[in-house]
Amino acid sequence: MAGLGPPWLFPACAAATVFCVMLGIGLGVAPGDLRSAWRAPGPLVRGLFCVLVAVPAVALVIVRSLGLPVAVQAGILLMAIAPGAPVALRRSVAASGYGAFAPALQISVTLLAVISMPLAIAGINETYGANITVEPLDVMQQIFVAQLIPIGLGIGCRGFAPRCAIRIETNVTRIGTVLLMLTLILGIFNLGEATLRAGGPGIVACVATTLAALAAGHLLGGPQRETRAAVAIISAARNPGLALLVATFNKAEPRVIATILAYLVVSILLVTAYVMKCGSRAHS
Repeated sequence: MAGLGPPWLFPACAAATVFCVMLGIGLGVAPGDLRSAWRAPGPLVRGLFCVLVAVPAVALVIVRSLGLPVAVQAGILLMAIAPGAPVALRRSVAASGYGAFAPALQISVTLLAVISMPLAIAGINETYGANITVEPLDVMQQIFVAQLIPIGLGIGCRGFAPRCAIRIETNVTRIGTVLLMLTLILGIFNLGEATLRAGGPGIVACVATTLAALAAGHLLGGPQRETRAAVAIISAARNPGLALLVATFNKAEPRVIATILAYLVVSILLVTAYVMKCGSRAHS
């Protein structure tokens, strides 16, 4: 499948999408809302357990059970241990209604990724006898630039100039939505071939892992629609930027990269279907 547009268009559009999405979410959340979400930590603790512990554990069981090639296992596990996909926050808000829980969970997950990813990689090294490394500072830089800066700007604007934030939030959200649709279209055209290179069993494992993550998040999110949908989506939508960071730093073979991209495409499709199902239930 041929790529759509020049090679730089997809990554540039993806970066702009993440910035607008995170800024738009931040503009809609007052600092006091976040404090209230962190004051009742029960749902947050369950969400963090699901995102940081349950999903990597389930992924390990799936890839080992299916007897996949080591490169395919590596790609799936790198995605499973890479939490905090920026666009997951936009989707969780769409599915669960606007509340402070999803941003609070997203911020908590991204901050803890600096600790969780090195620990998870140490576990992978012990299991496979590998020598994968990652620099916590590199993880923090990726998280800080892509997520914490724009969402922090939005929350700060909402706190210090609420009228201005409310005025510009709608426009920023609209721009983010348009960019998100464009990024999805570009992703389908540019990543389709890489997805097929992961192989049939690899794609099946990506589907199984994503569905298991959605189910675990849906169960552990509790009875409230806001927390249930947020935990499910943030659990299932992993962070390809962090996974690719580790893969490229360790000079991974092309099939590892292809599997990461296959996981990305599969998770986008399944999470989108989950969001649409949540939306239809909310309006029924």
